[in-house]
Amino acid sequence: MTSDPRAERTRAKLRRALLDECAQRPLSEVSVASLVRAAGVGRATFYLHYADLEALAVDACADVVRDAVDALHAWRGRPDPRSAPAALLGFFAGLPAHAPLYRALLTPGGGGPLGRVLHQDLRARSLTERELAGAPQAPLVASAVAATFAGVLADWLHGLVTGTPEEIAHKVWRLLVALHATPWENDSTR
Repeated sequence: MTSDPRAERTRAKLRRALLDECAQRPLSEVSVASLVRAAGVGRATFYLHYADLEALAVDACADVVRDAVDALHAWRGRPDPRSAPAALLGFFAGLPAHAPLYRALLTPGGGGPLGRVLHQDLRARSLTERELAGAPQAPLVASAVAATFAGVLADWLHGLVTGTPEEIAHKVWRLLVALHATPWENDSTR
């Protein structure tokens, strides 16, 4: 997508209209016609920016992905394995407001269009940070961190894992710290 300010304003209108519509009804009941009417743009303009409603929905939820990645990396020094960082607690606390939309885009186990974006972005960030720190098994641990976080988040949103936002933030944090703290032998074949 271009960085043209007019195009960005149009996409912002469409994202806001989608979030407003999804606050009232499930994504599956939102139509392009009602969306463009609410955004004050034409149908052709919608298709100039997005292939379909799912593409718009993933774009509208992209901030959630960025927030998740930032929340998981919002600490410096040695992490406290018992207590999630404030950014991660805040991230989970903010999810219920749009949970039905996230559930539509994030399937149990961490799949779906939003799950793929979350996994990709989180894995890339984790890999970069592990490589910079010289941590062993960087690709393996980065994949495990991304899969664990996306899977637990999705399962929690779908009610397969229970707990308040605060409880689940602490639980997922402990899992991720354990993945990072796993001792690795020097022999790379094991």
